[in-house]
Amino acid sequence: MDVEKKGKARDERRTESGIEVKPLYRPEDLGESFDYSERLNDPGEYPYTRGVYPSMYRGRPWTMRQYAGFGTARETNERFKYLTKAGQTGLSVAFDLPTQMGRDSDHPLSLGEVGKVGVAIDSLLDMRELFDGIPLKDVSTSMTINATASILLLLYSLVAEEQGAEAKDVTGTTQNDILKEYLARGTYIYPPAPSMRVTTDMFAYCARELPRWNTISISGYHIREAGSTAVQELAFTLSNAIAYVEAATEAGLEVEEFAPRLSFFFNAHNDLFQEVAKYRAARRMWAKIMKDRFGATDERSMRLRFHTQTAGSSLTAQQAENNIVRTTVQALSAILGGTQSLHTNAFDEALALPTEKSAGIALRTQQILANEAALTDTADPLAGSYYVESLTDAVEEEAWGYIKQIDEMGGSVKAIEQRFMQREIEDAAYRYQREVEREDRVIVGVNRYASDDDPEMDLHTVDESIQEKQVDRLRQLRDDRDSSAVEKALADLKRAAEGSDNLLYPMKEALGNLATLGEVSDTLREVYGQYRP
Repeated sequence: MDVEKKGKARDERRTESGIEVKPLYRPEDLGESFDYSERLNDPGEYPYTRGVYPSMYRGRPWTMRQYAGFGTARETNERFKYLTKAGQTGLSVAFDLPTQMGRDSDHPLSLGEVGKVGVAIDSLLDMRELFDGIPLKDVSTSMTINATASILLLLYSLVAEEQGAEAKDVTGTTQNDILKEYLARGTYIYPPAPSMRVTTDMFAYCARELPRWNTISISGYHIREAGSTAVQELAFTLSNAIAYVEAATEAGLEVEEFAPRLSFFFNAHNDLFQEVAKYRAARRMWAKIMKDRFGATDERSMRLRFHTQTAGSSLTAQQAENNIVRTTVQALSAILGGTQSLHTNAFDEALALPTEKSAGIALRTQQILANEAALTDTADPLAGSYYVESLTDAVEEEAWGYIKQIDEMGGSVKAIEQRFMQREIEDAAYRYQREVEREDRVIVGVNRYASDDDPEMDLHTVDESIQEKQVDRLRQLRDDRDSSAVEKALADLKRAAEGSDNLLYPMKEALGNLATLGEVSDTLREVYGQYRP
């Protein structure tokens, strides 16, 4: 290779998705087919590239949600009250692993996991305590829960009813995205087909009973955390969304009946401009999918509304305070990309659950961006940038290529069963790690500018007696409740699972009679079995 070619190779820049980045962008880089009238429609106009609402943050800033959950319901309740007092505008709940897997705290496989990565919720008693003193008619709550999403939603609605809230006032989101669990995360219970049945039953239930609840947050976040590129995150998320819409329509639901309550959940990573392009492309692609593929006519069905969380996988244990800067850049990308709500990670999360101090700094990061950086003054401030528009087109083009491949395989479920998406993510994660090891990709404080004198930090610790407390609480609950009413309700749930009735009505009856999360999940396990990859 001659000197000139070597120089060009060294100077070549690409995003982590492999999209070439030119030294300079000019109008001709938008391509001859670039149509300003279509691509740069006003925010709130199809295909929503510039935002789903006309005024965006000038009308109202994004919702600030700080993800919280650990230990017992009482401890998490105290953290919620601390965050809302500090100015948080929406609640976001993390559940422990047994709760995510449909196991009670006294199950043998729950040993050592109760309350560790989120709050332990075994029954209605725990849910009451979690939201004690928090008026559910006035707050919007997001719950990061998938396999047991229907159970947690029903427990939440029962508490809201006990507080006197009307169904029309109950607002929030359940993640409820089971497909990405088989793809990237692993907290599934049942095989894919019955899992999709539970999901679509929840769509139908909420359409009738909880009209303002976002029934699903179709998640690219965990796909990205597993090692995917930004393009893969976008393509695989939209392919999964297509599968949910198809499943719901096959179950007899009309698109306009459930599509307005679909929402999305994306990752905000370090490449600021690529992330902005990803969010803009996502809106445009979803609008086209819903209009052209599913015949949607209601603009609410075509709007891609999304929550964003900064990238947990980007946080480093080394020089942990550098994570404050990483999180700020990532949050900036989400805001410039038009997110509807945002969670900023705490700087110590590579080491432990956040302390009150680190959670407070993470919230203040959003508040500074909202109040001091003039980011709320105008919608889509990067629109018209030769670079951003070109990158938006490139991300969209590559994402359509993946969706076409997945369609040819028969859709997301088939592609997951064939491990197509899993292999693509694994390959991308391997390439990224090799780049870090070769120092082709610089991680400050890790492979460059490292130091041996990281300061000592106060870290959050979880009370090891939590499991014992939860087991005692379960024992007391089973002694005090009406066992015959629980048995009857669980029998009704089993019959519904064996037939075609909506599962959530008998499920709610059982939970209202103090059936536990594990008992409800076990009833469905009897009928559907447990998935083994």
